[in-house]
Amino acid sequence: MLRIRLTRVGKKKQPVYRIVVMEKKRARDSRFVEIVGQYNPRQEPALINLKAERVQYWLSKGAQPSETVRSFLRKNKLL
Repeated sequence: MLRIRLTRVGKKKQPVYRIVVMEKKRARDSRFVEIVGQYNPRQEPALINLKAERVQYWLSKGAQPSETVRSFLRKNKLL
């Protein structure tokens, strides 16, 4: 099953997250299928960039968003 979830990148104590499509059972920072966005919680307000058409594509293929990503999608009115 595919999930749309966060993977951590960035330096120590300076997190930046990619929003990726990956298999549900894989580790957080392991191989992914596609990058569909970015989340930077260190900016004020937090920066959320999403590729809307790619997110819609993966949702139509049956990918399930994590709780955090689901809240991002609701904020951007994609759900």
